[in-house]
Amino acid sequence: MIKVSIITATYNSAATVADTLASVASQTYPEVEHLIIDGVSKDETLAIVKQFNHVSKIVSEPDKGIYDAMNKGILLATGDVVGILNSDDFYAGDGVLSRVAETFEKTGCDAVYADLDYVDQQNVQKVVRHWKAGSCKKNAFLWGWMPPHPTFFVRRSLYEQFGNFSLELRTAADYELMLRFIHQHGIRLEYIPGVIVKMRDGGASNASITSRLSANKADRKAWEKNGITPYWFTLYLKPLRKLGQFLPWTV
Repeated sequence: MIKVSIITATYNSAATVADTLASVASQTYPEVEHLIIDGVSKDETLAIVKQFNHVSKIVSEPDKGIYDAMNKGILLATGDVVGILNSDDFYAGDGVLSRVAETFEKTGCDAVYADLDYVDQQNVQKVVRHWKAGSCKKNAFLWGWMPPHPTFFVRRSLYEQFGNFSLELRTAADYELMLRFIHQHGIRLEYIPGVIVKMRDGGASNASITSRLSANKADRKAWEKNGITPYWFTLYLKPLRKLGQFLPWTV
């Protein structure tokens, strides 16, 4: 049976982390390891985490940001498969990790991904955006495509083979890692149709036009870092593809 490691990076996450923890604790799949990598929270985050007996390991120490925390988690993970669940995200049901593990076992793939719902910060029952990832076609990244990172589960051996998150890419570190794994190295990818993660709306890279332009520059650096050249329109298509997430008939 495949063991799944879930990494959650926390920092002053008391307002939302209980939902994250509860969604992992409720999973019906038995072989789950949940690692909490905390950046020395000043609020009640750690007190909340300690209320959940399913948590396998808690590390609380200074770090260089969320991707540094994720890298620490990857190094500590002992599972066959690693997933990242942010401290304001939660799984869409108690069978999510069973579906993930079953897909790995049936297909022998290197990684899986699925669809994601953005939900209202206060009312998590209200879907405000729907990210239907769809199946990954050849060279999809050149056409502005990427999978939702919180739905991306990867065999731990791939991190050992291709490396972890690049801290200098800042908010584009997850994009760069998926670009490296999927586009550059051509890993075997499997799509799970349907929403498996709910994410509270309001991420750092989407907060304003200024931050979006900054994210676009970081995306370009992601291609440069890997020595590959996108089409001239690739990085313009990437944010434009997100417009469809707001259409009511895509939900």
